[in-house]
Amino acid sequence: MTEIAPAPLVNTPRFAAPPGACDAHSHVFGPFDIFPAGEASTYALPDAPPSIHAAARAAMGISRGVLVQPAPYGMDASAMLHAVSQSNGALKAIAIADETVSGETLADWPARGVKGLRFVEMRAPTGQRYPGSVGFDALARLAPRMREHGLHAQLWASAATYAEHLPELSKLGLPLVLDHLASPDVPAGPDAPSFQAVLNALRDGSVWVKLTLCRVAKDAPGYRDARPFHDACIAANPEYLLWGSDWPYVRLQPAPDAGAMLDLFADWTADPALIQRILVENPQALYGFRSLDKAAP
Repeated sequence: MTEIAPAPLVNTPRFAAPPGACDAHSHVFGPFDIFPAGEASTYALPDAPPSIHAAARAAMGISRGVLVQPAPYGMDASAMLHAVSQSNGALKAIAIADETVSGETLADWPARGVKGLRFVEMRAPTGQRYPGSVGFDALARLAPRMREHGLHAQLWASAATYAEHLPELSKLGLPLVLDHLASPDVPAGPDAPSFQAVLNALRDGSVWVKLTLCRVAKDAPGYRDARPFHDACIAANPEYLLWGSDWPYVRLQPAPDAGAMLDLFADWTADPALIQRILVENPQALYGFRSLDKAAP
């Protein structure tokens, strides 16, 4: 039986997020009596159903969120779509699919809040692909159908892998969103050729980057070794940046604190106009949240 663990608590940040702020990377799991995981998991599954996810967002002072399909659910998006349906427009979703996905499913998902599909080239600690994940090879085959339905591609890979694949991926005609600060080689620094390739793509608007720290830096909770990469992304193109917590932090012990990371983002970014753009305007543009002057949330 798969182990279930409590979801981590979120401390209230010092920073007061602006109305419409979005956590662009988090996950829901469960309720497990209704939505059991269908794939073998390499980690204990957090008890993170929609009610606990909503409480975590509330603790952060974040009104909107983007749910990313966890690998243990594979291509069964039921738990995630259930959470979106209960959110009154506060949540959007990123699903997992390969080329076997039906036309009916791809046509149905966008109306239910799915804005993209995730493709992963990072590997589990065993060196194998995470069970339930889908690689870049499937993205190339799915791209025409994704374009038809207005779906973007969310990618998780190392900066070195991006440097290798972005020239071809950029030809697919899809928005490309890079997880986890583009997963740089931290000891090599932001001047490393692989991260510079990411920055070049960011500068010309070929990619979006999520400013998510906890899987990049090793010196939590200050994450000082991630600061140069954060600053380089801000300098390159703030119009294509997003912020995400990665709550509830599977495979990370001790669990990070989303509130503290939100404070770091605000402290490091410093400029209120940039904070507004990254937390509110950019996710509203990419994920299609309702305009604040039209309806809440």
